[in-house]
Amino acid sequence: MQPETQKFRVARPTNQLAALEHFYVEGLGLQVRGRFAGHSGYDGLILDYGETGVEIEFTSHVDGSPCPAPSEDNLLVFYLENADAAEKVRQRMAAIGVAPVAPENPYWDGISLTFADPDGWRVTLVDSRALAKKS
Repeated sequence: MQPETQKFRVARPTNQLAALEHFYVEGLGLQVRGRFAGHSGYDGLILDYGETGVEIEFTSHVDGSPCPAPSEDNLLVFYLENADAAEKVRQRMAAIGVAPVAPENPYWDGISLTFADPDGWRVTLVDSRALAKKS
């Protein structure tokens, strides 16, 4: 069964819009799709993951938007074409001062890089070729 959905958006609150923009745009290479300010007390940032139809939205409320990460195994997982693509992202992340962290689940060892965003949420970049060999 094919879903009727044309796009998929993950949305979550934060108190660090600027820091998250730096992490996801400068580090991971996502694109800014849109912004909004003062919408019923909310400001927001919408990021686009290329032509995939996947978007990430971060919102911040004037009264605060705390959002502690629920666990180190809550992940946004990006499947990259190969190790070279993952290495390019790793270099961009290093350039903005972000180093990989150990994944909570050992399944990801050897096939991915995991980073913690400024709110502590985990992002895992999977080398699709290494994953295929592991399966």
